[in-house]
Amino acid sequence: MEANGLGPQGFPELKNDTFLRAAWGEDTDYTPVWCMRQAGRYLPEFRETRAAQDFFSTCRSPEACCELTLQALGMEVTMVPGKGPSFPEPLREECDLERLKHPATVASELGYVFQAITLTRQRLAGRVPLIGFAGAPWTLMTYMVEGGSSSTMAQAKRWLYQRPQASHRLLRILTDALVPYLVGQVAAGAQALQLFESHAGHLGPQLFSKFALPYIRDVAKQVKAQLQEAGLAPVPMIIFAKDGHFALEELAKAGYEVVGLDWTVAPKKARERVGKTVTLQGNLDPCALYASEEEIGRLVKQMLDDFGPQRYIANLGHGLYPDMDPKHVGAFVDAVHKHSRLLQQK
Repeated sequence: MEANGLGPQGFPELKNDTFLRAAWGEDTDYTPVWCMRQAGRYLPEFRETRAAQDFFSTCRSPEACCELTLQALGMEVTMVPGKGPSFPEPLREECDLERLKHPATVASELGYVFQAITLTRQRLAGRVPLIGFAGAPWTLMTYMVEGGSSSTMAQAKRWLYQRPQASHRLLRILTDALVPYLVGQVAAGAQALQLFESHAGHLGPQLFSKFALPYIRDVAKQVKAQLQEAGLAPVPMIIFAKDGHFALEELAKAGYEVVGLDWTVAPKKARERVGKTVTLQGNLDPCALYASEEEIGRLVKQMLDDFGPQRYIANLGHGLYPDMDPKHVGAFVDAVHKHSRLLQQK
C-alpha cells in the first residue's frame, strides 16, 4: 500500500477484510456479517432524505439490478410502488427476441452504475468491502416474460416447456449481457460479486439443471476469465439461489467461492452436503428480527453453532423487510460478532 493510504487503484486502503477472507476460505477471528435490502425499504432516515431521481434510491436490491440490466437490453421498465419492476411489453413470442439489443451494448449503457460503484467505494473509505451484484439469467428471464413478478412463473415456465430452444437463446443473450456488466462492476471498485437466482424455487431439479445451472456456471467461468484478461485481481463470487435447496451440491461445484442459503435449509445438513471446499452464507429467517433482542441473540448463537466458526459468512436467509426495526438489525449484527468470537475461543 502507498504511504497516503490509497491502494494501487487509487481507492482507500481496506481496513477490514474479514468478509473477503471468509469468502476465500481463509481463517477469520470472528464471523463477518452483512444484510441485503434497499436502505430506502427500512431505514427511516433514508426514506426521509432520498430524492426520487437519486440513483441510490433505486439500485439497492436484486430486483433493481434486474430492472437495470433489462432496461439496457432495450425493454421498457417502469417501477410500480409496492410491486417492483414492471414490463409493459413482455416477451410473448419467440419473434419478440428480435426487439432486444445486442448484449455487448449493455455494459456501455450502464456507465452511471459503474460511476456510482466507484463513488461508493471511495466514500466507504476502506471501512468494509463493497459487494456488487446482479440477477442470474433465469431470474432475469422471468421478469422479461412475466412482465414483472409472479406467484407461479407460469408464462416463463411455459417458454421452457414449449420453446426450449428460444429459452436457451434468451438465456444465452442474458448471460452474454451479465458477464461484462459484472466485470465492469469489479473494474469500477466492487470487491466481491453476488449472483441472485431469486426464482430458483419455481424450477424443479430437472428444469433447474437444464435452464438455470449451466448459465450460472458460465457466468462464473466467464467473469473469472475476463477479469484475468483485463489484468484485474480476482474477486470472490457468491451464488444465492433462493429455494434452490435441491441443487446445493451442484451449486457448490458451479465455480463460486460462496454458496448462500435461504432460511429453509438446515446449516449442518448443508455443510454435510457441500463439503468444506466452499464458504456458506446465511441463513437466519428474516422474520426472526421481529423477535426480542434477547431472542435474536439466542437464535444467532444456535445458527453460529450449527454453521461452525470458519468458512462461514453470517447473513439473513433473504432480505430485510420494510417494517423492521434498525435496532433489531443492529442486535443481529452485534450478536454475530459476540458469539462468533466466543466460538473461536473454544
